[in-house]
Amino acid sequence: MRRLLLLLAAVSALAVTAVHPVTAQRTNKPPLHGRHWMAITGKPLAATAGSMMFTKGGNAIDAACAMLAAVTTMWDVLSWGGETQALIYHPGLKKVIGINALGVAPTGATAEFYRSKGYRYPPEYGPLAAVTPGTPGGLMTMLAEYGRLSLKDVLAPAIEMADGYAIEAQTANSIEANKARIKQWKYSTAVYLPHLGEKREAPEAGEVFVQKDLAATLRKLVDAEQAALKAGKNRKEAIYAAYDRFYKGDIAQELVRGVREEGGLFTMQDLATWKVKVEEPLSTNYKGIDVYKLQQWQQGPALLEALNMLENADLKGMGYNSARYLHTVYQTMSMAFADRDFYYGDPAFVTDQPMKGLLSKEYAKARYAQINWQRNDAGIKPGDPYPYEGRTNPLKARLDAWTVLPAPTNLPRSGQQDRVPPEVQTADGGREMGDDRAFREAFYAGTTSIQAADEEGWVISVTPSGGWPPAVIAGHTGVGLSQRAQSFVTDSADGPFNVIEPGKRPRVTLTPTLAIRDGAPYIAFSVQGGDSQDQNLLQFFLNVVEFGMTPQEAVEAPNINSFQMRSSFGQHEIRPGRMLAAESLPFYVRNELRKMGYTMEYEERTSGPITAILFDRKHKTMWGAASNHGEDYGIGW
Repeated sequence: MRRLLLLLAAVSALAVTAVHPVTAQRTNKPPLHGRHWMAITGKPLAATAGSMMFTKGGNAIDAACAMLAAVTTMWDVLSWGGETQALIYHPGLKKVIGINALGVAPTGATAEFYRSKGYRYPPEYGPLAAVTPGTPGGLMTMLAEYGRLSLKDVLAPAIEMADGYAIEAQTANSIEANKARIKQWKYSTAVYLPHLGEKREAPEAGEVFVQKDLAATLRKLVDAEQAALKAGKNRKEAIYAAYDRFYKGDIAQELVRGVREEGGLFTMQDLATWKVKVEEPLSTNYKGIDVYKLQQWQQGPALLEALNMLENADLKGMGYNSARYLHTVYQTMSMAFADRDFYYGDPAFVTDQPMKGLLSKEYAKARYAQINWQRNDAGIKPGDPYPYEGRTNPLKARLDAWTVLPAPTNLPRSGQQDRVPPEVQTADGGREMGDDRAFREAFYAGTTSIQAADEEGWVISVTPSGGWPPAVIAGHTGVGLSQRAQSFVTDSADGPFNVIEPGKRPRVTLTPTLAIRDGAPYIAFSVQGGDSQDQNLLQFFLNVVEFGMTPQEAVEAPNINSFQMRSSFGQHEIRPGRMLAAESLPFYVRNELRKMGYTMEYEERTSGPITAILFDRKHKTMWGAASNHGEDYGIGW
């Protein structure tokens, strides 16, 4: 009965039209309201898995773990061998906790190794693109430390799905489109292509998609937990027994065997020594709101840098999406992402990254003062934050030599030749980029997002990814491997802190966000979409804070994307001065931006699907939001 009531609540929510009383903006999806709990993620089935945990008495962390298990079983933009990044608000400690469950480069994955294979960067696909699996460890660590349910409870929906679920068109068509690459790896072929030899070899939309090996692997984790409980272990110890079976036991053995059979580099030692890091996040204060991001092994601090710069601007006075507003946002993002490209990387491998300087308000003022208000500066380079820490930049020579375009090389990038797309005439007389699909697909490479919250005060924002089709499946584990090694560089001239080394984490794009106001959670939000993530999240946040939008209005609102940063994927290309704007942008704004030197292109939707939960302290309720495109979905009660 209780489950029926939940479903009726969700259906009734979809039947209304959302109108905000102040801005009166009609949204395509209604806002989601909840009093007790909320679960939002990239797939409707996965949101349902999260809601099931609340009905079992679980908290927001249990729900998020169930959603994570479900989305990694659904093979759209991530798999069980990918990576998980999370921010958790702990109501007992009243603090934000960072979860770093990103895998590392395996033994033998040196810059010299990849260069000897003819790569400037590690490849986009295949066993040599893989870092060690992080998602299983991240899920089990979060569950053990902050959840209250058993692993058996939390994995139950995912196991049922692995036994067979009705696959959706987005995933099925992605598999079909990538089947030529999938056929390079025998274990992937066996799972992905159930109709091998037929015209369509991938599953059809609505077909029951079965993953027997993955179901067996997940059951092994539950068996390890249950055996530990029977042996007298407590709940946390039992979950970590399952963790050990994945990273040190028979699952690890088969995973390593399968990877090495396909030409990969994993060793048992790589898996056994890898650990989830529970760490202190970075933060800044924007007009009284504390915004939290994970450390500089991912791109999140770039959003904090941009906010520090934008604090010097009268954004509201400029007008929402005016030419001056968009120019200001674009320039600050370009500066912040230039710093990302040069200074960010795994802090476990270096000691002198200038994060204190990069996030200082004084550095932000100096960078903001460099904005050219007449034209786009296509030559924006990283700044020098070391003086703001009282130090001299040890990388000054390298910084001076940094170029906006990656240095030319005789080596192919990921086995492909560099190419710059042609410009084409637009209907209104402007110039736009022509066909550039390969670059765009890499720039927005897959992710999903998870938000959950409960009335006890637990809040979590997760951005998991890795292992999207075409993924290498590791032997008979059913586990698809990450492709995240491609975010490394092999030459320090392309990023001195992000050169690949065994045991090192790549600097990735994955970036959950938590905002705290007056000492309590304010917004949890994240988004799909590679290098565009912190661009979209920055504008979402400003939509709410500066322009008073509801969360649903803000996730649907048009924004811009800059390509004036080095892509973290594929060939690591850059498109200085290129701006993606919404088709709804007025011609007079388009013309102003063109006069300022921007190369414009337009799409109906300009953001990856954003998910968010906002906490209404006045009414003691929650507002949920999921973008009006993609398959993101939420359930609240």
